[in-house]
Amino acid sequence: MRRICVFCGSSFGDKPDYAASAEAMGRLIAQSGLGLVYGGGNVGLMGVVADAALKAGGEVIGVIPEAMMKWEVGHLDLTELRVVASMHERKATMAELADGFIALAGGIGTMEELFEVWTWGQLGLHAKPLGFLDVGGFYSHLHAFLDHMTGEGFLKPRHRDMVMVESDPVALLTRMRGYAPPATIQVIDRLTT
Repeated sequence: MRRICVFCGSSFGDKPDYAASAEAMGRLIAQSGLGLVYGGGNVGLMGVVADAALKAGGEVIGVIPEAMMKWEVGHLDLTELRVVASMHERKATMAELADGFIALAGGIGTMEELFEVWTWGQLGLHAKPLGFLDVGGFYSHLHAFLDHMTGEGFLKPRHRDMVMVESDPVALLTRMRGYAPPATIQVIDRLTT
């Protein structure tokens, strides 16, 4: 792995643990010699994770749609800030630049981003690790629902097991380094997605 993409909230959330975990993750990524790829914002947990990685001497690449730059939420002090035309291009660019994906606390945008790259992995479009940093049980209900989906036959156990869940950033990054993707049958390719 060379770079980790972090999906997280553009808000801070209601508990200080969320910002503390974003700071710890950004710092750990940089101290581990990895680059950070993220959504390019300077607000909320996005700004926290980027600033922590920068402060620790890491490479930080932000990818942000042009419309969000007009709202003045783009982080201008990054190693590189790529301004793209759309949210679709943003996600594709982040996925292309990253060798693994982590979701910190966040809202529907965070969920949508991680679920999309998870779907791509399930379809065999990539073999990159995915993880949730579950701080204070933030994702416990989601993972209970994912277990329910698996139990009801809508999510295969091997695809459920693709996503790692840890409450400690070091443990999560360690597991991601040892990730072995499940055997998949590639039924589509990038040209048909």
